[in-house]
Amino acid sequence: MAAAASTDDPGLRDAVAGILREVQARGDEALLEYTARFDGFQAPDAPGLRIGVDQLEEAARSIDPDLLGSLRAAAENIRRFHEKQREHGFLEIEADGSILGQRVAPLRRVGIYVPGGRAAYPSSVLMNAIPAAVAGVVEIAMASPTPGGEITPVVLAAAHVAGVTEVLRIGGAQAVGALAFGTDSIGRVDKIVGPGNKWVAEAKRQVFGVVDIDMVAGPSEILVIADETADAVHVAADLIGQAEHDPDAIAWLVTTSAALAERVPAELERLLERNPRRDVARAALEANGAIVLVDTLDDAAAVADLRAPEHLELLVAEPMVLAGRIRNAGAIFLGAHSPEPMGDYFAGPNHVLPTGGSARFASPLGVYDFVKRTSLIGLSAARLRRDAPHVIRLAESEGLFGHAEAVRVRNTEAPQSGG
Repeated sequence: MAAAASTDDPGLRDAVAGILREVQARGDEALLEYTARFDGFQAPDAPGLRIGVDQLEEAARSIDPDLLGSLRAAAENIRRFHEKQREHGFLEIEADGSILGQRVAPLRRVGIYVPGGRAAYPSSVLMNAIPAAVAGVVEIAMASPTPGGEITPVVLAAAHVAGVTEVLRIGGAQAVGALAFGTDSIGRVDKIVGPGNKWVAEAKRQVFGVVDIDMVAGPSEILVIADETADAVHVAADLIGQAEHDPDAIAWLVTTSAALAERVPAELERLLERNPRRDVARAALEANGAIVLVDTLDDAAAVADLRAPEHLELLVAEPMVLAGRIRNAGAIFLGAHSPEPMGDYFAGPNHVLPTGGSARFASPLGVYDFVKRTSLIGLSAARLRRDAPHVIRLAESEGLFGHAEAVRVRNTEAPQSGG
């Protein structure tokens, strides 16, 4: 799943920059004003922008027990998968007593943004918060816009299940600013993750460097590679499943079967008729849909690598073989029994994926996004004596004689500069 990307619209950039400046300068006062203006929620004071942890437990008790059970089952799958991503660092002690290593430590506090208002996304809560919790993050602050001051109970229940420690009734660029800069009532975070609209995406772009971010996500994407064994109904359903996200969503079929390419449009029309979001899906398919006919699956793999899609489905006879020929994709779904929504909600791997071709160099959200690595260097006297001449020589070749001197004064046996 992905959100709309920020644009090159200078008006948007300037408006977001103005909101961020106001939040940085006026803190809670600005937050209260923007929340009232944009979300229609008039909090009496800054503490009124929070939801207590006890309310998360209450929300979990209030929703349908079967839905709560599904949330917990999904959370267990997500947690179990992400536990395999833990890094433990390393420490090497050499014969002379020198120590070289890498320490891996969790970030202290992170913010997760969860869209609100017209739709509820409990799956986004699970996918963003659980890897942070597995990594060992101490504080997980969730921000979500609350028209009228309410957050959907299922979202609060998901926050409870996922281990969120703080919930804020704020959204938009102002929420990103509050998390990045901190206010009198909201502590600043080390990293902000999670999807949002173009205002949120642009705000994340602008605060990067003050804090880390996961990515600036673009429209949701799917590319389906199918051969003659694929079912046209499956293909059509999977394309609509992404197209219904947003009119800017991207849905491509790349196939070696001319017969399949001819059947899919009719199935799209048939399935669209019974989809409540047919207008959104149809707009996306008309603007950004494509059916590409290729001669071979190698050609299809080449198209996929060029496109580097967020979601890649392989509806072919031997999906594992084809997967081995493809380098660039956020997530690869192998075969007819692995439709993309299984990954969105339940399978376990993260649904926060690189978009806009960034799968050429970026990865899904994971535990590794919530840790930092620190190098450890502890040299023995013998190691310093042995390596000092090399360091002095290299430092002086760069004109950094202070660097050389810091080594030389510790080692009187090191050669003097030839200068």
